[in-house]
Amino acid sequence: MSLVRFSAGAMGAALVLAASQAAAHAHLVASDPAQNATVAAPKQITLHFSETLHPKFSGFDLSLDGAPVPVKAKIAKDTMVGTPAKPLKAGAYQIKWHAVTPDTHRMEGLYTFTVR
Repeated sequence: MSLVRFSAGAMGAALVLAASQAAAHAHLVASDPAQNATVAAPKQITLHFSETLHPKFSGFDLSLDGAPVPVKAKIAKDTMVGTPAKPLKAGAYQIKWHAVTPDTHRMEGLYTFTVR
């Protein structure tokens, strides 16, 4: 019986460990402008992630109706901040981001916002 308890306990510990490792990926937790928001032209775009990012391998692209929009991005700890080269004009923008954590997990995603 104690062998069964030990096995169940070991199995539970393995599941907790596997779950914590699976959660060790950077996820976008907040952004400004927010997803699906309609805003006045922002001077900066800020993306906050759930984990520290590897600056050399993380970043984002901004596009307006599929056309690239130049952005100068900086990465510090868990945050990406991008400054558009020119004021953003009215339209639907898409941000396509990629984030790599120090443990080399790569995540990517996208979201949209609209400038009025």
